[in-house]
Amino acid sequence: DEPRLGYDPEHPIRLYCDGVFDLFHFGHARMLEQCKKKFPYVFLVVGVTGDEDTIKYKGKVIMNEYERSETVKHCKWADEVICPSPWITTVEFLDKHNIRYICHDAIPYTQGSDETGDCYYEVKQAGRFLATDRTDGVSTSDLVLRIIRDYDDYVIRNLSRGYTPEQLGLKHWKSNVVLLRQGWEKIKECKKPIQKESEAQEGGEEAKLKLN
Repeated sequence: DEPRLGYDPEHPIRLYCDGVFDLFHFGHARMLEQCKKKFPYVFLVVGVTGDEDTIKYKGKVIMNEYERSETVKHCKWADEVICPSPWITTVEFLDKHNIRYICHDAIPYTQGSDETGDCYYEVKQAGRFLATDRTDGVSTSDLVLRIIRDYDDYVIRNLSRGYTPEQLGLKHWKSNVVLLRQGWEKIKECKKPIQKESEAQEGGEEAKLKLN
């Protein structure tokens, strides 16, 4: 009998998933893990989109395509990495790489899609799509938001580690404002124990007056 792909260690099934994978986080790793565990024996091919398509369809990236693909290569769930991978995956692409299914969350991916409104429309229609679950609470956008929200803290962090204002893309007046703000926060922290001691002394004097 012909072996069933994915159920025989000698005949693993080739699956594919793709993404930008900027600031690789545990949500990305969990997605790859889900793909790897779709069948008992899986050879997982991971597509990492190139800088040109990513910037065109999604916006500025923090890590370039080399850094992103190298990061994915070091994830234990990935067996092979293709970079740059096509933004829209076609059946022709899957067949070219001997891939049976592509894995991704089922929500239509509209960014950079064609008139179908979903980058995975063709492979879904062909029955070559397996759905994964998203990990709530973490995304690259969330991580970027944290950095933007705590911008001054990260500027101070890097200035204190020897980076120059020029390396951080700052004008000197901006770095001075941030450092002054840091200095004022330190002054306020130093004043707290003095203020508490003063209040304690005042309380003691009031108690003595009442006794007299």
